[in-house]
Amino acid sequence: MKTNILKTLVSAALVTSMLLTGCGSASDGNTTASTQQAQAAAGSVAASESKENSGKTVIEYWHCNADTQGGTTVEELVNKFNEENDHIEVVAKYNPDMYKGLMQNLQAEATTGNTPAVVQIGWAFLEYFSNNFEYTTPQEAIDAYDPEDKNFLSDNFLPNVLDLAVNNAGEQVGIPYSVSNPVLYINVDLLKEAGITDFEMKTWEDVIAASEQVREKTGKYGLYMQEPADFWAQQAFMESNGAQLLTANADGSYEATFASEEGIEAMQAYADMVKDGSALHITWEEGNQAFVDGNCAMLYTTIARRAYVQNNCQFEVKTVKSPTWGDKPRKVCAGGCFLAITAQDPEQIAAAWEFEKYLYSVESMAAWTIGTGYVPPRKDVAEAENGLKSFLAENELMTPAIEQMDSVSKWTSFPGDAGLVAEQLLLDTRAQILGGEVSAADGLKSAQDQINALLSR
Repeated sequence: MKTNILKTLVSAALVTSMLLTGCGSASDGNTTASTQQAQAAAGSVAASESKENSGKTVIEYWHCNADTQGGTTVEELVNKFNEENDHIEVVAKYNPDMYKGLMQNLQAEATTGNTPAVVQIGWAFLEYFSNNFEYTTPQEAIDAYDPEDKNFLSDNFLPNVLDLAVNNAGEQVGIPYSVSNPVLYINVDLLKEAGITDFEMKTWEDVIAASEQVREKTGKYGLYMQEPADFWAQQAFMESNGAQLLTANADGSYEATFASEEGIEAMQAYADMVKDGSALHITWEEGNQAFVDGNCAMLYTTIARRAYVQNNCQFEVKTVKSPTWGDKPRKVCAGGCFLAITAQDPEQIAAAWEFEKYLYSVESMAAWTIGTGYVPPRKDVAEAENGLKSFLAENELMTPAIEQMDSVSKWTSFPGDAGLVAEQLLLDTRAQILGGEVSAADGLKSAQDQINALLSR
């Protein structure tokens, strides 16, 4: 078992305080970070009471899937597991504000000694999580509680997919679960209204030109690029232009390097679009709504929004691969999360692995993809008759995401204790640049300097 608990509670409390100040309200618009923590505590109490009443081993599963992004499917999978299992009961706990919100809540719970059994960890927090929290690696859980299936990982996952959840120390921290990449959703009808007939949008230059034409011809917006509580889409946008958010040095240290000429050029290009009214700078939920309402021609967001878009749009929609900058290579960082076992008690760890193995079954993986749009990490799901074979044949919006998996790279995870603060600095900088408060050059250089100061401690 990995035994890195929060290194200092004082430091953890300080970081949490800093982040809560920067976050404001949660993604549902009503739930504050303090309320999130209260909800998590309530979930622990509920789990304890449930065990007393049922005699089952009760475990908590923490996730950040809102109803518009897989929450309903989480509930369906958990209910099915509970119905079919006579000795384990899973209590699912939704954490608002995406993976950052979940990490904040996990941090608060760790200081009290109470932790869930299974958690979703966003890729951006891989290093922070593995450096600061107790967890059991998947192979340790398999060896201890499922030795007859000791090759479960190698039998069911491609090496490059498993590597997404390997930290800088070379340890398999968890198993990839929600794997996504960004695609460009296109309102074909609105582009036609603007006089645009080429819907491929192969390059960002194409997107910028089309957005300007949409604004001029229709008075509507051309593009919204997602802005949840992470920098994922902007990383893909900048790195496709040749930037690199984090660079490993020869001595094993790491350095933020996103304020390069290429990174600045990309961010300033989008800021200019916002300034001239061809792009939107609003919340993620508002941006999604603008697209499905027909007020924005293109939406750059995760393929995991496929079901939401498909079910709500009253116009012809198509998806294309993440655009490139000219003839530069496409770079798309894997979105989503991996599952980690944070249970401490052996009985809880065993139950956590049994639940995880159920979630990674072909049938469960297929249900997860159908309900969310995430690309399945397990290698045999797409072609399995009891998997996604028929679904993929009927859902062409998924095709670009699957086709560009060969361009997928790791989501940048800042190492050490700097992870949460570094991510918040990027979010604050994004807001300042797109809000016109600072130029991309000034904002990115300032954030880079602050992050490197953290990394050098």
